[in-house]
Amino acid sequence: MGLRRKSREIAFKVLYSLEYTETDELLGHLELLEYYPEKLKEVLDTYDRQPDVRVSEFAEHLIRHTIIHEEEIDRLIEQYSKNWSLDRLAVTDKSLLRMGIYEILFTETPAAIIMDEVIEIAKRFCSESSSKFINGVLNAAANYGDTGKGESKED
Repeated sequence: MGLRRKSREIAFKVLYSLEYTETDELLGHLELLEYYPEKLKEVLDTYDRQPDVRVSEFAEHLIRHTIIHEEEIDRLIEQYSKNWSLDRLAVTDKSLLRMGIYEILFTETPAAIIMDEVIEIAKRFCSESSSKFINGVLNAAANYGDTGKGESKED
């Protein structure tokens, strides 16, 4: 497994676990930014051998920036997941969509690579129908990003 795939899997696991972290409604994002390093450490501690430092650094980047952009990302998920509100989505699907959309809109990594990676993770951790659903939403987000409507790229 490549370094980026491992990073994405770790980031996904942390984002998933953060969904079950109780936060204040007004301070939710700020609290998640405070809590995620502890969750990241917990996930990294589950490995027999600590991943390469580049893996944990990229995972940390994905987690942090997905949280920072969560409100904008969630609006896009609701826009492109026809007839599905965020509360109806499986937590696994929502976590992967958030991470994938962050990467598509705010990094220089080609959307096709991100989509392939996220769908492979979905096949491993989500239900059978999830990968098709996630693919559709990510594809719509990639088209949104191509129109220049997203904010400028961060890295």
